[in-house]
Amino acid sequence: MTAPLDTLLTEIRACTLCEDALGFAPRPFVAASESARMLIIGQAPGSRVHASGIGWDDDSGDRLRGWLGLDKAAFYDVSTIAQMPSGLCYPGKASGGDKPPRPECAPRWHPPLLAAMPQVRLTLLVGQYAQKRYLPRGFARNLTEAVARWQDAPEGVIPLPHPAWRSRIWMAKHPWFEAELLPALRARVQEVLPNDLG
Repeated sequence: MTAPLDTLLTEIRACTLCEDALGFAPRPFVAASESARMLIIGQAPGSRVHASGIGWDDDSGDRLRGWLGLDKAAFYDVSTIAQMPSGLCYPGKASGGDKPPRPECAPRWHPPLLAAMPQVRLTLLVGQYAQKRYLPRGFARNLTEAVARWQDAPEGVIPLPHPAWRSRIWMAKHPWFEAELLPALRARVQEVLPNDLG
């Protein structure tokens, strides 16, 4: 039987599974509720999220909210929108950016989290790590192909690029994203969220 979500979240926030590999104290991040209607599965918290404990607390979050057509109040209403990174802890810096999400998190924590959020109607797979885990095997050769095939994704799932500053360059090369996918994404968000939030 699935543990009550509040108990599960307490266990997650006390998790030290990756502490030895990180070399610093982990600060697992997740935002979830049993009533959530939309789930954002991203990459891993960045250094700002590690410090603040607030998901998408940076420029990429501003860009993602713009893509979704949501203000901060709606985006951070955990009763309707959940956030579950591929790796729940900030993985540290690597050359050219952050390290990949730690591999321990998703197998341990994603299944019970998903089971505890039965109302989710729309799942956004933001970036390659989420897409590799949750899109069918062989669905796409790379992120661009996965996003381009968004209409072929499983019901209730939309793959998106990571909204980092580099996404502006990617969007300029792929104008269909802004012209076709974003309007459909915003319409879908409006469908699944309560009328007073969407």
